[in-house]
Amino acid sequence: METIRSDAAAWESYGFSAEAGERKSARALLVQHLGRCTGHAGLSPGLRALTDYVSASHFLLLRHDVMPEAGLESVIASDWPFDMVRAIAGAILAGQSRMSELDKCLTLLKPCFSHLADDIAVPKGISREYCTIAFHVGRVRMSLLLLFPEHFILSQSKLRDVGVMTGYFASVCCQGAFLRQDREMELTEREVECLYWIAEGKTSDEIAVILGISRNTINNYITSVMRKTATKTRSEAIAWAVRNNLV
Repeated sequence: METIRSDAAAWESYGFSAEAGERKSARALLVQHLGRCTGHAGLSPGLRALTDYVSASHFLLLRHDVMPEAGLESVIASDWPFDMVRAIAGAILAGQSRMSELDKCLTLLKPCFSHLADDIAVPKGISREYCTIAFHVGRVRMSLLLLFPEHFILSQSKLRDVGVMTGYFASVCCQGAFLRQDREMELTEREVECLYWIAEGKTSDEIAVILGISRNTINNYITSVMRKTATKTRSEAIAWAVRNNLV
């Protein structure tokens, strides 16, 4: 059976007194604790509180707006063993990049379970099955990956709580960095024009004639678009532009 700590124990674990009249539900305590973490404690302590709430053993927070080859650059925060992170980060990004836009929407805030590859070593007593919960912070898709003790029976309601609260918590903690990056990665007017004509099925030569500039310049604009949007092909860039209402 799932182990659920008493409200008093949870209250004390978050640094509050468990005197009579002060006891609250574990969920309410978690929300209050996350509020304190956004003020000064930072991202990792809040993620540890979320991990403890669902009785998981380890957390890994990834962002998906980077290329699959980036690997460790996608890691926002983690207490997974480093070798496990290095082994799995690129595979997670690659799997996300292969998902259709519909599948990405359907899996938002939905706990999804996968198994680690047999050649990945896991800590003793930890299950090879892990849980992924995807959410958005602004335009950035992120995922929280959780490891659990072996033979542990999970609470689906708590997992859903964790997905929602992680999204809100990460948006507060990461918003400044993401907004700065968004400004740095904004498309220029010319790049948006190129995206529009690509979506209309035009080639680089045709776009060069339409815009009155050289073919090489058009290709440079398109390369810049794919770098900024973390896409690898023109079709992926068009899909990104459609998703963000640019074409």
